[in-house]
Formats: sequence, structure tokens, C-alpha cells
Amino acid sequence: MASIVPSKKIMSNLGKINAEFELIQEGDKILVGLSGGKDSLTMIHAMKEQQRRAPFKFEFLAVTITYGMGESYENLANHCKEYDIPHIIKDTNTFELAQEKIRKNSSFCSFFSRMRRGYLYSVAQEYGCNKVALGHHMDDAAESFFMNFIYNGQLRSLAPKYRAENGLIVIRPLIQMRERQLRGFVEDNDIVAIGDEACPAMRFDVKMPHARANTKELLENLEKNHPSLFRSLNAAFKNISKDSFFDKEMFSI
Repeated sequence: MASIVPSKKIMSNLGKINAEFELIQEGDKILVGLSGGKDSLTMIHAMKEQQRRAPFKFEFLAVTITYGMGESYENLANHCKEYDIPHIIKDTNTFELAQEKIRKNSSFCSFFSRMRRGYLYSVAQEYGCNKVALGHHMDDAAESFFMNFIYNGQLRSLAPKYRAENGLIVIRPLIQMRERQLRGFVEDNDIVAIGDEACPAMRFDVKMPHARANTKELLENLEKNHPSLFRSLNAAFKNISKDSFFDKEMFSI
């Protein structure tokens, strides 16, 4: 059976974050959200290699959620079959629902994200999975932090691990990796990744979101002047001085 082994750096990073946060453990059955983009493609191959290396046993199932736009995932299904990666496609009518619920010039990203996450949770429970793995990386965490900071007045990012309201544990095995590492993996191995062409927004007369694009540009400029920016952010996310902020509940003087 064919195999693609991610770089030593990717596998080392995966091992370290797994050891630090106990993301994957003995007996886990993990649903892996597979959109077909570079992030989730890297994740399924890294987890496949992790299965071979780890001193414990776990299972994973790659799940692709369709939006009901007539999109084809034949190439993605064939890719999983070629590399012996368990994979199912869950068809939904999210696009049809969005046409009813999303008004002209209104935001759409949160709607599709929320619906997709809901379907992933449902499939996880249907197939007896106890965890759901998402492909967010360090750039996503940094962007989320700055977007919440600038636009929402909130200090919030993306946790490596948390328990959802339905009891499922959500993990992010790639959360300390850079986006460019994941892009390099698919390019170096000539893997065809799905890009923005699969974005349902392309078929809506809606306002394109500017916050994430602006934040990406902000971080790119900051990193040019401060090359250690993301290393510092990674450290800062683990070194939070809660008593130095304006939270009156922290003061008992």
C-alpha cells in the first residue's frame, strides 16, 4: 500500500503537542474533518504515520461534509483509497438552507462553519467516535486572537483541546505548526489540494469578509519586522497572567 510520510519536523511537532496536551490516547476513535485542503490533507497523513509509530493503538475516520452544491469529491475519495485512509462523505443541504437564512450583504462564514461542525459532531456520534480532530494551525490561532482582540474586544484564540457541549473532545493536532509547513507538505508530495474554489461564498451575492484578510496582512507585516513573532505568540498562549488584566473578579484586595 502506498504511503506518504510527512517531514521529520511535522511528525516531531505532532509528537510534542500530543505529549503535552494528550490529544490522542490509547483506544481513541477519532473523526478527522477532511475538507480536502492542505491542512486537513496534511493531518490525515500525519495521523496515518502516527498510527504506525505510536506505542498505543487508536483509530481514525476521515469525514468530508458536502454543502449540497453539486461539488465532486471523487479525487479526494480516490486519494484516501490509494493511501488506505478510511473515508466517508456526508452529503448535506447546507447550501439550500443558506439561501433561505442568509440575507443579502450579510455574513456567511459563521453559518457554514457552524453547520459543518454540527454535521461532524453528528457523524462522530453515529460512528462511535469519542474525539473530533480539526486542522487549525498556528497561523489560524494567531489570526483568531488578533481578530477577537481588534474586532470583538476579547482575548480569545483556539485551544489545542476542549470538550464540546455534547461531550465529544475536540482536538487540533496541527495547532503549533505554521501554515507554510502544511503548504510545503502538499506541494512537495504533488498532492492536489482543494482551495478557495470550493468556498460556497463564490455562489452568493454577499459581502466578502474582510477581517481575516486584514488580520493576515497585519501579521505578515509584523512578522517581517519581528521574525520571532509566532514563536512568541506560541509561548504567550501558555503564559497568561490573568491578574494583570481588568477583570474585577481577580481582585480580592
